[in-house]
Amino acid sequence: MKVLVCIPCLLTGGTEIQTLSLVQALAAAGHDVTTVCYFEHSPEIIRRYEEAGADVSLLSPDGSRPVGVRNTLGLLWSGLRKTVREVRPDVAHVQYMAPGAIPIVLLRALGVRRIVATAHTAADIYSPGGLKIISLLNRRVLRAFQCITERAEKSFFGASSLFDGNNKLRRHDNHFTIYNNLPSYISLREGTRATDTKSGGITIGVVSRLEPIKGMDLVIPAFASIHKEYPCTSLLVVGDGSLRERMEAEAESAGLSGAVSFAGRQPQSSLQEYYDRIDILLMPSRSEGFGLTAVEGMARGCVLVAADTGGLPEVVRDGTDGLLHRPEDSGDLADKVKMLIKDAALMRAMSESALRRSANFSREAYNARIKSLYDLLARK
Repeated sequence: MKVLVCIPCLLTGGTEIQTLSLVQALAAAGHDVTTVCYFEHSPEIIRRYEEAGADVSLLSPDGSRPVGVRNTLGLLWSGLRKTVREVRPDVAHVQYMAPGAIPIVLLRALGVRRIVATAHTAADIYSPGGLKIISLLNRRVLRAFQCITERAEKSFFGASSLFDGNNKLRRHDNHFTIYNNLPSYISLREGTRATDTKSGGITIGVVSRLEPIKGMDLVIPAFASIHKEYPCTSLLVVGDGSLRERMEAEAESAGLSGAVSFAGRQPQSSLQEYYDRIDILLMPSRSEGFGLTAVEGMARGCVLVAADTGGLPEVVRDGTDGLLHRPEDSGDLADKVKMLIKDAALMRAMSESALRRSANFSREAYNARIKSLYDLLARK
């Protein structure tokens, strides 16, 4: 089939990386894929989409966003109309990010009958009016609505189910969950990793945008408490963002400069090397649609200490693959890390469990589910 994958941006975020996995899965299944990007884009990410087998259509060649609703509608209408006429897609797969509803309505008006939406977050970011629009679109326009966690699906529809290929895609029962997959730049570690918990020589790390939504303001206060009790611990911060200067100043003020390293933003091709240096990976997010960083770290044997929020509890099983802490609580975050450091057997068991768990998010499993979904759509 000819598939039109629609996305607002082609930058380096988790949504774009997961959508790249969708493109790869569709191409592997033999579909003809075109990706249409409405606004911002990066030449590097465009190149990766093209290497994955997609033609890329840019509605805004310079990557700018129109000012005002009228100009945005004009760009989307004219651009999507041109793309639909050229591609003549059998299916449009819309990444439901703002603007999400507008492209769906426009695609239907342009004659596309099989439309799938993928929501990359839970429903709590939408107003009651926004949820009504999504519900209406799901009943009247969409053939399928995919969520990336069951918690997110329940927040939209009150019920959830993991897609298994036997779904019927009925009008009032066309929503399901397909988990995100481990991206191609991270491989599943072979064998267990050795960690010296007795000497306290533990590397704690974050791989994240250094932003409040990721809970990065909690990291230095938590590490200060950990380091006071376990002076041989170190903190590795991979990423950049608006909180970097504040975190550096906090580390210096607490006398931790020698124990904290800021690696800055790194290319995705280098991330595996950094995960291999981290024993305990922190994800104190305030909001997290899925938690791709968690899967990446687990695939390299990192033990997760993550906030009990968003999709993280479905990825990191508390007490099995890692530990969950109370959201926005740096004290609880620190206590969970200390629990791991003083129990070598627990930490080793969780590292091994994390490796096994990450196999559930393999590219092969994801590709098989996308193929089954499109096999169903082909019969509709």
